[in-house]
Amino acid sequence: MTDTLLDDVALQPNPLSEGLSQGRVPLPCVVVIFGATGDLTQRKLVPAFYALAADGLLPPGFSIIGAGRTEQSTEDFREGMRKSVERFGRVPLRTDVWNVFADGLRYCTYDLDHPDGLHALHETLDELDRERGTAGNRIFYFSIPPSGFAALAERLGTEGLSHADGSSFRRMIVEKPFGHNLDSARALNGKLHVAFKEDQIYRIDHYLGKETVQNLLVFRFANGIFEPLWNRQYIDHVQITVAENLGAEGRGAYYEESGALRDIIQNHVMQLVAIVGMEAPSNFGAETVRDEKVKLLRAVRPIHPDDALSHTVRGQYGEGWIDGERVPAYRQEHSVAPDSLRETFVAMKVDIDNWRWAGTPFYLRTGKRFPKRATEIAIQFRRVPHSPFGGNTATPVGLLPADSIDPNLLVLRIQPDEGITLRISAKTPGQSMTIRTVNMDFLYGSAFLKESPEAYERLLLDCMLGDPTLFAREDEVEEAWRFCTAILDGWRAHPPDPNDCPNYEAGSWGPQSSSDFMARDGRQWRRL
Repeated sequence: MTDTLLDDVALQPNPLSEGLSQGRVPLPCVVVIFGATGDLTQRKLVPAFYALAADGLLPPGFSIIGAGRTEQSTEDFREGMRKSVERFGRVPLRTDVWNVFADGLRYCTYDLDHPDGLHALHETLDELDRERGTAGNRIFYFSIPPSGFAALAERLGTEGLSHADGSSFRRMIVEKPFGHNLDSARALNGKLHVAFKEDQIYRIDHYLGKETVQNLLVFRFANGIFEPLWNRQYIDHVQITVAENLGAEGRGAYYEESGALRDIIQNHVMQLVAIVGMEAPSNFGAETVRDEKVKLLRAVRPIHPDDALSHTVRGQYGEGWIDGERVPAYRQEHSVAPDSLRETFVAMKVDIDNWRWAGTPFYLRTGKRFPKRATEIAIQFRRVPHSPFGGNTATPVGLLPADSIDPNLLVLRIQPDEGITLRISAKTPGQSMTIRTVNMDFLYGSAFLKESPEAYERLLLDCMLGDPTLFAREDEVEEAWRFCTAILDGWRAHPPDPNDCPNYEAGSWGPQSSSDFMARDGRQWRRL
């Protein structure tokens, strides 16, 4: 650290108050993390809160209560969280910031099976209100298995912890999965509503906190050049890919229950479909934006269960090579059945029945054990209808056919290497009319010379501010499940042939049937 930076630190008696002039600092509050001993708290949540603290975006008195079933002292909890921030944090740990941040950390045990199982939580909340001025403002983070969501919400309601008076707020954040089909999602929403109103519920999808996803809204609606082209007349098709190079990675039991469709398509990918396809909102108010997303999801044409096999492709990875290392098949992963038919790859064609997108398909795919980790949205424009250019050096006479010129392509990279690429055709230097494809690139890192915050940082701050724009609303979740449940019903009626599993090697881009699926439409998957 330079002398100048050290001088700057010395002028800041409270490092957590730096952001007060930025207009994005919430009211003092307590965040109660249920499941505080879990992986999510250590890897994402506390490091994200610390990063907000380091950026001066947390209010004075901000506090966190780690709530778990394991007995642990507050001092042990603080020490464990310090190690988590040092290991997983985006922002390097500074002693002055950490000391102020750690003063607000508490730990208590809870037990929903005991009548007084939340007594310690009540006492700790009251203590923080008195000592740190948190004024009854609470956020309850459900970092627990989905099977415990309803019981925990009901208990919080029964003990009055979900109800706020007019001068304070009570909110809850719930992690996916939001149910496992449409009926269970509706049932879960109903159970959560027993204790919390819809405007208190923040269903978190970390994809919506990524800078590139947020920038997609700006890209579309703050630039006059692209929005007039954003329709069926100019766009041939859209591809959305979520590629993972990891396998089950110790989550075999979870993945055996979920699979790729529930784990990625129903939430992350359908949210991207909604943002790419939605109409322009009249303003950027939370409900206005979410209304337009829901309209788009309602326009997604259902895939009838009898048509599921013709409109989707399933896959499961076998043994293969990733980055020069031999990796096992899915069926060899821990807690995976040796004869499992669970899909680790899904591809599908989605049609949207509205004026903007009729006849322009969206192709979606996600898979594990791909050659690389990448998430991108590719907008492929229609080819030129006629080429007026003469031949290249190989064919000096005559016209180049229109289909010999690559179509324009707009690629939005969500992760990694966040940025935007526009592919255009240009003449190469020389005497002949030779056309080549070139890229115009925009990279976040080089354009702004500033590291992007982690998705959880943005979303946690938005919840504290009471801004639900980037969180899934009840009807968004149900519309996405409406589409995916019909596919699950079709798959259940037509299970895969056990002899066809696995059907793609680890380190490949999925099964051959996926390429054939695109070829039927005269298209092909983009190479990432």
